[in-house]
Amino acid sequence: MAREEPLYKSLIRDTTAYFAYVLLVTTLGPFQFGYHLSELNAPQDVLTCKKRSLQSSSLSSSLPQCISMNTAQFSVVSSIFTLGGLIGALAAGPSCNRYGRLLTMRLTTVSFVVGSVIETFATNIGLLCFGRLVSGLGCGAAIVVVPIYIAEVAPPKEKGLFGAFTQISINMGILVAQLLGYFLSRGNMWRIILAVSGGIGLVHLASLFLVPESPRWLAEHRSPQNARKILRRIRGHDADVDAEVKAWDVDADAEDISEEESLLNAPPGSHPSSNPKASSGSINLWQAVKHPSYQPAIIAVVAVMFAQQLTGINSIVMYSVSLLSSLLPTTASLLIVAVSALNVVVTTLCAPLSDKLGRKTCILLSIAGMGTCSVLLALGLLFEIKILAAVATLAFVAFFAVGLGPVPFILANELVGPEAVGATQSCGLAANWIATFLVSQFFPIVDSALGGQGKVYFVFAAFAVVFGAFIAWWVPETKGKSGVEEVWGRKEARERVE
Repeated sequence: MAREEPLYKSLIRDTTAYFAYVLLVTTLGPFQFGYHLSELNAPQDVLTCKKRSLQSSSLSSSLPQCISMNTAQFSVVSSIFTLGGLIGALAAGPSCNRYGRLLTMRLTTVSFVVGSVIETFATNIGLLCFGRLVSGLGCGAAIVVVPIYIAEVAPPKEKGLFGAFTQISINMGILVAQLLGYFLSRGNMWRIILAVSGGIGLVHLASLFLVPESPRWLAEHRSPQNARKILRRIRGHDADVDAEVKAWDVDADAEDISEEESLLNAPPGSHPSSNPKASSGSINLWQAVKHPSYQPAIIAVVAVMFAQQLTGINSIVMYSVSLLSSLLPTTASLLIVAVSALNVVVTTLCAPLSDKLGRKTCILLSIAGMGTCSVLLALGLLFEIKILAAVATLAFVAFFAVGLGPVPFILANELVGPEAVGATQSCGLAANWIATFLVSQFFPIVDSALGGQGKVYFVFAAFAVVFGAFIAWWVPETKGKSGVEEVWGRKEARERVE
C-alpha cells in the first residue's frame, strides 16, 4: 500500500507564486467582512459618548468627537451591517453565475470604499447606519463568491486546506480591527479605524485586475480553451491539468466563443454559453429551493450556517469588550486582541484537519467544545471567577477555529453540483446573515433581560446541543467522496432541472 504524500510536499508542488497571489487578493473580501464585523467593538464606549476624551485628538474640528446613542441604538448600528450582508449574499449567487466570479468580486470593492467613506465622515446615527449598510452589501457578496472562486482554482487535493483561507482571512480582519481599536479608541481617532477599510478596498480593486476569471466558470460559459490556459498559468506551465479539465465535463477542444458572438446567437433571456450543459442546467436560487435533488443539501448548508452564528461566536467578536469590562476592567481590550490573534493561529494550524479528519467530524468537535466553553464562560462571569472567564473565552474561540469557522464555507461546493453551487451558497450565507443579525441585535437585549452576568451563554450552550444533534443526524461527510452522488449515497445520476 502506497504511503500518503506528506502535506508540505504536495503544497510545495501545487502552490505556484501566481496562485498564492490570487489567493491573497481574493481573500481580501472575507478580510473586509471580519474587519467590519468587529470595527465597533473596542471603540464602542468612545464612539457612543460613554467615555469622552479630554485630549485634543480630533481629526477635524467639523466632525464630532462622538455620536451619542444608547444601547438599543448601538445595537441597530451594529446589526444594520447584517441587513446589507443579507441583501449582498442573495444577490451574489445569481451575479457570480451570470456575470462571472471576477466581476462580482470587483463590484464588492466599490461597496467597501463607498461604505467606509460614509462611515468615516458620519456625523449622526443615520449616516453611520447607512455606511454600515453599504459596507455590508459588499461583505455579504464577498462571503458568497470568494469560497466558490477558491474552490474552483485550488488544487483538488487541498481544497479543504485552501477553503479554510476564507475563515483565516475573516479572522485576520477581526484581529486588525481589534488591534487598531486598542490603540485608537480615544477622541475621534476611532474614525481612522473606519477609514482603513476604504484604503484596503482601493488596493483590493487595483489588485483584482491581475486576477483571472475562474477557469471552470469560463469553461462552462464562454471559453473552454482560454479556461485551460488560465488553469495552466495558475498550476504552473509544467503541470498536468488534463484530469482537472476532464472533471469540468465540457468539450475542452471546442472553439472559444467571443462575447459579441455569444450574445448575438444566444436565445432571448438566456445566458450565453459554450457549454450546453451549463446553459441548460445552471439554476437560480428559487429553482434550487423547489427542486427535491437540492433540498437536502440546502437544509444541510443552512443548518451549519445557523450553527456557526447561534453558538455565539459573534457575541465575542462584537460585544466582548463591554461584556468583560466589568469583570476585567483593565485587561478586557487586551484580552480580546489576544483572542483574535489566537483565532488566526488556531484556524491556520487546523486548516488541514478537515482534509484529514473530515468536514463533519471537525464541525461536531467544534460544536461540542464551544457548547462546553459557553457553560464555563457563563459560570465564570456569574461567579466572577476571572481566570475561568478568560480561559473559557480563549478556548471558545479556539474550538470555533477547529471546525465551525472554516468548514461551512466549503460545504456548498461539495454537497451540490456546479450548476447549483451559487444558489446553495446564497441560501447558506443568507441564513448566516440572518443569524448574525439575531445575535448582533438581540444579544445585549437578552443579556440584560436575563440579568447580565453571562447567563446568556447558557442559551448558546443549549443551541450547541440542538445543532450538534441535528448535524450529526442530517449532514453527510464529504471527505474522500468523488462526487455529489457518492456524498448522498445516490446510485442514480443527479436529476437535472428541466
